[in-house]
Amino acid sequence: MSDTDTVVPLHRNQTPLQRSAPNQKQRPIQNPIIAFQKPELNTILNIYGHHVAAGDWRDYAIGYGKQKATFSIFRHTSECPIYCIIKDPKLSKKQGMYSVIDQTGRILKRGHDLAQVLKVFAKKPRLSIV
Repeated sequence: MSDTDTVVPLHRNQTPLQRSAPNQKQRPIQNPIIAFQKPELNTILNIYGHHVAAGDWRDYAIGYGKQKATFSIFRHTSECPIYCIIKDPKLSKKQGMYSVIDQTGRILKRGHDLAQVLKVFAKKPRLSIV
C-alpha cells in the first residue's frame, strides 16, 4: 500500500463490496418487512366489520414479519384465533400468497386475489319454513 492510496473504513455488518465513495452518505441495508397494504386492509376490515355487526367476531390482531403478515380473528379476546388471514409472498408464484386458515390449522382457501380468498367468509342464505 502506498501513501497515495485512500483507506475507506468499513462499517459494522458491511462487506468490502458494499463500500461507497467517501463523500456519499451511508444508507443502512434494511430487511424488508412483509405487511398488508392499505387496500388489502380495507378489504379485510370490511368483511370483519360485517361479522362484528352480526355478533360472530369480537377482536382481531395484526402481525408483521420478515416472512409473512397475519391478520388473526378472535371470537373472544382470551381465546386462540378462529381464523387467520395470511399473506406469504414466497407462495405468490405457486398457490397464491393469500390464504385463510381455521383454528385447527386447515387451509380453507388459498389464492392470488385477496377478494376471492375472502369469499370463504360470505354468508350463505338461510331458508326458513313459514
